[in-house]
Amino acid sequence: MNQVMIITGVSQGIGYELARHFRETYHVIGLDKGDDPQLDGVTFHEMDLGDHEAIARVFDDIQRQFGVAHVLINNGGVSSLVKPMAELDVETFKQVIDVNLVGTFACAKAFLALNEGAGYGRIINLASTRSLQNEPDWEAYGASKGGIVSLTQSMAVSLAERPITVNAVSPGWIHTSDESLRDVDHAQHPSGRVGKPDDIVRAVAYLIDEQNDFVNGHNLVVDGGMTKKMIYEP
Repeated sequence: MNQVMIITGVSQGIGYELARHFRETYHVIGLDKGDDPQLDGVTFHEMDLGDHEAIARVFDDIQRQFGVAHVLINNGGVSSLVKPMAELDVETFKQVIDVNLVGTFACAKAFLALNEGAGYGRIINLASTRSLQNEPDWEAYGASKGGIVSLTQSMAVSLAERPITVNAVSPGWIHTSDESLRDVDHAQHPSGRVGKPDDIVRAVAYLIDEQNDFVNGHNLVVDGGMTKKMIYEP
């Protein structure tokens, strides 16, 4: 277990499940502004993705402690923001972009120094199907996730001279709460069910595999086929 993985947003949800799974095969470093998830085998650092100076400091600490990192999973960020456009002030919009999109770039940039000499590297950016389709009043979140998809493509090209691949995963409806689901929730997915965090874990496992260096700059949509379904009013 000498390979190092950094995961942002590990306190809950998908990030927690990613850390819980990959701690078996990597030394996982978990970053979050929230609580320490208290997972054995996970080294936790408190960090706010909106504080870009703090990102640089934490990655410097990681470099001093571990020297190298092989995988970065940019999972953390503002998980949702539903607000009518007329009521969405510019500062709030900018804050979501700053945390989700600029925070992703800042972590990826800091990762480059950590990955120097590692032999291979993987950057996975968690985007969303809301970059492809959306509901009313999700402008800030949707824009941030669309930016992450575009950033992923650009970084894959820019890092072509290094043994690093950069891919995105766009989850659809992934159930991470204790809230009960209805039959209609499952039925609207061609796969017949709402997604689970393990669906994202398996997608990430595929993309970070050292042998899968021919998948690069890709946005892997994991949504049970929901974004491919035509919906007409009856």
